Amino acid sequence: MRIPLAKPEVTDADRDAVLQVLRSPFLSMGPQLEAFEQAMSSYVGSPFAVAVNSGTSALQLALKTLDLQAGAEVILPSFAFVAPLNALLQENLTPVFVDIDARTLNLTPESVAAAITRQTKAIIAIHTFGRPVAIAQLRAIADRHGIGLIEDACEALGAEVDGQKAGSFGDVGILAFYPNKQITTGEGGMFLTPKPGLADRARRLRNQGRDPALDWYQQAEQGFSYRLSDINCALGTEQLRRIEGIVRRRQALASIYQDRLESCGDILTPDLEVSGGRISWFTYVIQLAETFNRRDRDWICDRLIQHEIGASRYFAPLHRQPVSNHLSPTPLPVTEDVADRVLALPFFNQMAEAEVQEVCDALKESLAELRRRKT
Repeated sequence: MRIPLAKPEVTDADRDAVLQVLRSPFLSMGPQLEAFEQAMSSYVGSPFAVAVNSGTSALQLALKTLDLQAGAEVILPSFAFVAPLNALLQENLTPVFVDIDARTLNLTPESVAAAITRQTKAIIAIHTFGRPVAIAQLRAIADRHGIGLIEDACEALGAEVDGQKAGSFGDVGILAFYPNKQITTGEGGMFLTPKPGLADRARRLRNQGRDPALDWYQQAEQGFSYRLSDINCALGTEQLRRIEGIVRRRQALASIYQDRLESCGDILTPDLEVSGGRISWFTYVIQLAETFNRRDRDWICDRLIQHEIGASRYFAPLHRQPVSNHLSPTPLPVTEDVADRVLALPFFNQMAEAEVQEVCDALKESLAELRRRKT
């Protein structure tokens, strides 16, 4: 692919940090683990950080540390990556999908409030594509009903709401560091919380249930192998040093896209600003105009790929997935309409302005050809 959908940025300093670990005797559960956790805790403003091997693992630990009982209802958007659904089903919890705002692509406080029942025990609030969700209002709803708030900031490292970083509002916050994210550890995630008891339990659970107060081979409870190696942590710590520059660069790329596409009447571009907050752009996602459908969107996507330009259909609604067939059907008209028309365009730290222009030109040409084919 000449212009990929995403590409990790790995510098010489990143490589040197990894090589230093490889030259040491500590490849796992060593000093780089603690250093990464402390650096992330300081940056996000969350008192406790527990590094794990993926954002999905962090989410599962969130569900476990909140002591959600089997069958409990958890509210979340259907317009999301599949990880939250997988974690909920793994823990025998009941997903309750709610609709989103067509413009922000985030769930709304109104949709969440309307979905709460006596069986509701938690909300998973996702900052979709790095755009802050109405987290303060969701925090208030969770507090009012005495339920947990899991803040999924896996796509939103560096995003802010009223000067406070995404990931620091929930009972548990979740980050992820897959190679397409703002920073990467290769594979990895982070469990964030202001509550020491939750952090202590997450540390036990990520390491086979071992309690540091007991002997190494004495398990306090059933746990997992969710550790993140010092190799990954060293890469993450080094990348985190430049996160503010990365956020600014991605904001600039979004602005370039907006400038190149604002005259294209066949698409809706995302807003560049959010009231009282800061977007940390995970990817750049457009919506085709309402005159287009899913088949049209797929044709455009395939056409761009034929031109060796990365594109993707983000996201297929979770309530439409085969794994959700056993759940009670929920009408989500906004989610279903938007999901049929969204298209993610190439977006990565090192992307050049000329590459953005090439993507935009190819998109406009493909849209023009599609219009001719439809007439």
